[in-house]
Amino acid sequence: MAKLTLKQQKFIDEYIISGNATDAAIRAGYAEKAAYQSGAENLKKPQIKQAIDERMAILEDQAIAKADEVLRVFTKVLRQELTEEVTELNPVTGEFVSIEKKPSIAEVIKAGSELMKRYPTNLELKKLNLEIEKLKNQVVGDEEADDKLVAFAKALRDSFDE
Repeated sequence: MAKLTLKQQKFIDEYIISGNATDAAIRAGYAEKAAYQSGAENLKKPQIKQAIDERMAILEDQAIAKADEVLRVFTKVLRQELTEEVTELNPVTGEFVSIEKKPSIAEVIKAGSELMKRYPTNLELKKLNLEIEKLKNQVVGDEEADDKLVAFAKALRDSFDE
């Protein structure tokens, strides 16, 4: 891939921020009168398009919580390690004060419930395994019944061939 100039790199940075090729071209140092055309041309260049796509993929990947991150938050709520700052009115002084509030019992139960959805109990695992075996038997079927069907089809075919 061709090396990008400093101006092209600046264009990429600015385009990612604004999403507007003309504005990005102006901020990157291209002439204002030709900014629309310069921006459009830059977006058509494969090396610039690829660099933008790669940077956007990285940003998108960082912006979306992964499963392990979500599970860690649920666990912190369950253990009441995660707190939130709330403002309350102090009834004695009449002033507003900020306090750290732990999750409520309802929030702890909800977090536990969400975690349990992802980790089946032993009983649920047994039920799942039984369902899998049942489905396998349905798909694979009874070999004896299959043999009978094959014999019947062969006999039927032979009777039509005569």
